[in-house]
Amino acid sequence: MARAEGYVSMQRTTLDALQSGETPKGNVLTTAKIAGIQAAKGTAHIIPLCHPLDLSWVEMEFTLQQDRIRIDSEVKTKDATGVEMEALTAVSVAALTIYDMCKAMDKKMTITGIRLLEKKGGKSDYPTDYRPRVGIIVISDTVHAGKSDDVSGDILKVEFRGSGCQVDHSAILPDGSEDLEETIGSWIDKGAELIITSGGTGVGPRDLTIPVVEKLFDSRLPGVEQALHAYGRTRVGTAMLSRLAAGTVKSALVICLPGSPGAARDALKVLIPSIFHAYPVMEGKGHAGLESD
Repeated sequence: MARAEGYVSMQRTTLDALQSGETPKGNVLTTAKIAGIQAAKGTAHIIPLCHPLDLSWVEMEFTLQQDRIRIDSEVKTKDATGVEMEALTAVSVAALTIYDMCKAMDKKMTITGIRLLEKKGGKSDYPTDYRPRVGIIVISDTVHAGKSDDVSGDILKVEFRGSGCQVDHSAILPDGSEDLEETIGSWIDKGAELIITSGGTGVGPRDLTIPVVEKLFDSRLPGVEQALHAYGRTRVGTAMLSRLAAGTVKSALVICLPGSPGAARDALKVLIPSIFHAYPVMEGKGHAGLESD
């Protein structure tokens, strides 16, 4: 959740006309509210490096003061990243809409004070600051043979590094590689704490990742598997055909993902930052990151 505010200052006569509905372009505040909501939903299309998010709530409020209008926005999402840019964009576009609809009456309007008031949730607001050492294994015949680019592996590396993790290990193996088991074991012995495999999880004859990794698990993590499946099915119906797997191997977590770039992006929204909480728990600490009694 995020809340933001901003102000449009104007002459008193302009404010009176706005209140009485006498502005040339019609109902200013209703139009500005719609514009703010639309802008929040379309932030990723306006600001190039913002990720597209599914917003569950957008609210706009306008308070008429002596010589200005205060604009407040509140935006919520169930995604794993923050929505401060969506809240700020909503206020900014609502302010610009008010300016546009009143500029014929008032040449001295100013837009000021746009700022974030509050932010909750997201990657930076989480009960543990622990970040595991990560290894990424891409399993693909075509990528291993150099016939296609390693898009999914790059996505995973960038996002885990961006969240503060060290990505110490990476490898590209062909489907069904006999080196998969040895690679996982070797990386764990070298200190890897989270190993992500990408590819080989479908129902085709060359999709052989899951049988290899399943036999390594000391315990399964069905909640992680269910969360990944549930999120994936909301995006792509055929995600139900993927055989996801997650579990512990010695002191590490191993999670097997489908090989497509879309599956990698979806999985990251589920895993980051929630999966980081597993590490203090595995060390015997409580769910708030504190030592349990």
